[in-house]
Amino acid sequence: MKSLNFGGLCLLLGVLVLEALVAEGFNYGDALDKTLMFFEAQRSGKLPANQRVKWRGDSGLKDGYLQGVNMVGGYYDAGDHVKFGLPMAYTVTMLAWGAIDFRKEITELDQMGNALWSIRWGTEYFMKAHTQPNVLWAQVGDGDSDHYCWERAEDMTTPRTAYKLDQNHPGSDLAGETAAALAASALAFKPYNSSYSNLLLLHAKQLFTFADKYRGLYDDSIQNAKQFYTSSGYSDELLWAAAWLYRATDDEYFLKYVVDNAVYMGGTGWAVKEFSWDNKYAGVQILLSQILLEGRGGAYTSTLKQYQAKANYFACACLQKNDGYNIQKTPGGLMYVREWNNLQYASAAAFLLAVYSDSLSAANAKLTCPEGQIPPQALLDFARSQADYFLGKNPKSMSYLVGYGQQYPIHVHHRGSSIASIFSLQSTVGCVQGFETWYRRPEGNPNVIHGALVGGPDQNDNFSDDRSNYEQTEPTLSGCAPLVGLFSKLQSVSETAEIPVEFLHSITKTWTVGPTTYYRHRVIIKNKSEKPIKDLKLVVEGLSGSVWGLNPTQQRNIYELPQWQKVLQPGSECSFVYVQGGPQAKVTVQSYN
Repeated sequence: MKSLNFGGLCLLLGVLVLEALVAEGFNYGDALDKTLMFFEAQRSGKLPANQRVKWRGDSGLKDGYLQGVNMVGGYYDAGDHVKFGLPMAYTVTMLAWGAIDFRKEITELDQMGNALWSIRWGTEYFMKAHTQPNVLWAQVGDGDSDHYCWERAEDMTTPRTAYKLDQNHPGSDLAGETAAALAASALAFKPYNSSYSNLLLLHAKQLFTFADKYRGLYDDSIQNAKQFYTSSGYSDELLWAAAWLYRATDDEYFLKYVVDNAVYMGGTGWAVKEFSWDNKYAGVQILLSQILLEGRGGAYTSTLKQYQAKANYFACACLQKNDGYNIQKTPGGLMYVREWNNLQYASAAAFLLAVYSDSLSAANAKLTCPEGQIPPQALLDFARSQADYFLGKNPKSMSYLVGYGQQYPIHVHHRGSSIASIFSLQSTVGCVQGFETWYRRPEGNPNVIHGALVGGPDQNDNFSDDRSNYEQTEPTLSGCAPLVGLFSKLQSVSETAEIPVEFLHSITKTWTVGPTTYYRHRVIIKNKSEKPIKDLKLVVEGLSGSVWGLNPTQQRNIYELPQWQKVLQPGSECSFVYVQGGPQAKVTVQSYN
């Protein structure tokens, strides 16, 4: 979907041909800004003076103290207050990947400072948690006790126990993901702070060695994480960490590692249709394909091509070009993986295809699918289709990014958002009181948690904006992290796209009744592109008279073409007429396909 703003058309007589050269699309830049604010809303610890989310206060200031370790900081996972290590580390990896591959785009949007802060809030915590080469404090808080309470982070009364991994209690998945996060972050910071980048790399290398040498699943060592973030394995994280360390260091040891372990660890064996905090295979496969496309494969080219074959499987499945082995999509076009927090899978896949599209374009290459050679633009089109669905192009016309657009969820399953701010309600809100007074109240949340991507609709595009419906209304770190790179890329592309419609506006008749002069306005809409335009929607503001040739929609001021004119063929035109006195109406093209 593309949304276009032509501003007010101010003319009294004659004909004006308006050819707009810039398509704004959805305002992805605004969506990016809001997404970065979500990470500020999720901050634990002592908040900085430049904190933009003003309803949040300091919290978790004694985290880890009972175990004699400083675990203050980091991010709360979702609508709760547990600091789960695995999804938090994945989140930072994805934030960093966006800042690396879309550095130019983020910088041009003047958001690199906020993006680096979102990364650093995580990396500072990870380095504190890595107290010894083979010790990583992996979690703060207990999911069971935390979920029994509905209270603000600033009022927390639940246990803040910290849990660690060590030689006797390994966690190759979590330590590997944390190593990947720190290596990717080192790359993100390298152009701005080389000494900090080097420090991150030091920790990343030690954590990778720990993860590789002492093998095991983290949730076998930290049992109470199992029901919340069960790990399906650690081989993907070991490959993922090594791939990131190679990209950050150019040390051939790490490239040799992913090649030597390609078969044993499933890197060239697993063909997947999801990418998430748990399953990194598609990410590994695309990351290594980037190295191959850059011409850096050297002696390892043949194995890297096997990785790329699996990267292609994922991308082709997303594009429905995989000989039947495709992703599932809702009737409205959303990637559908599973019932609980499905949008996190769609955001991750959209980001991956945006990254892969860029790499293929730079190498002047195409995506090889069972159903033919696919141009890189098709991958970006898929990424845009998912982003546009998030922002409102869906059967519900609902933005699933909180605070963006005219209609978005207001009963978000999030403790801090749903209870009055500590600054407006200074008395403590107790564990049970929070449920009785705030969780069950029918009104919308008092604090808008801007940029939160909620869990989203079901497989039939149905969505219930209900605070107790946590599968659909709870936001997560891992769901929002890929959006930073995705939105920045889409905004840069939308700013250079050409609008395929031409407007010819004329006043065909005037007459005066008493002191008022009336004008009959005729607007011709011509498709000047070589493709059909479908589902064209106009916003007509300041309309005081009648309009003919357009059908009103359920949304205020939004009109669509008549049923018989749903498709505007290349070179064809249609028109509408309105009559009114005084200033001309402001006409905006909202969207089209």
